[in-house]
Amino acid sequence: MQRIFISDLHLEHPQDLRSTSFAQLLAHESHWADELYILGDLVEMWIGDDDDSELAMWLTEQLRACACEVYLMHGNRDFLFAEHFARSAGLTLLPDPFVTDDGFHLTHGDSLCTDDAEYQQMRSLLRSDAWQQDILGRSLAERKAFGDGLRAQSRAANANKATNIMDINAQAFAEAMQTSACHTMIHGHTHRPGVHQSAPHTRYVLGAWERCGWLIRQQHDALQLECFSLARHYGT
Repeated sequence: MQRIFISDLHLEHPQDLRSTSFAQLLAHESHWADELYILGDLVEMWIGDDDDSELAMWLTEQLRACACEVYLMHGNRDFLFAEHFARSAGLTLLPDPFVTDDGFHLTHGDSLCTDDAEYQQMRSLLRSDAWQQDILGRSLAERKAFGDGLRAQSRAANANKATNIMDINAQAFAEAMQTSACHTMIHGHTHRPGVHQSAPHTRYVLGAWERCGWLIRQQHDALQLECFSLARHYGT
């Protein structure tokens, strides 16, 4: 099995460097990989599958043209992706967490940041059916304004939090691995790329696409965390 894992692109406009690199990655890697997994926060904000923005239309076209199988997991910025978008883009939505047939525990990662009680309370509200039905019943303009306000509130709250409480909780990680009976976890969300050994488990953390882009490349049983320049053409 040959796979690519990415997360935390936070795309905002089709012409920015992150979007350009994403399009190039799709074109380059989809002819090599069997599967592409996007583990949350593909976009900075998703206000519903009826979004008629330039980014939404561009994203649908790019993903639909991808030559390999694409799997998408919700992040904390794009949890309103739904089946209509999945069908239009030709991809499969995954639950969080998801276990692959070869024993990889995939998650966005935010559910494991249990030391941040304030965030977990907000997460429970935003992921509830009642809240989502309410927000999706509003106009696109109302949803966009709400999303902008939510982002500003999140940035302000995070600026005043100790950095350690926004990372994965060790006990939550251990319990997740025990429940799933997996040997390896792959996640994003924390923006702290790295590989962590905690025998008998290994945790691979994808980075956010900021100064560079990040991916994990799977070739058979081997995983490799890679970074690449967003300023250069992908693959050069």
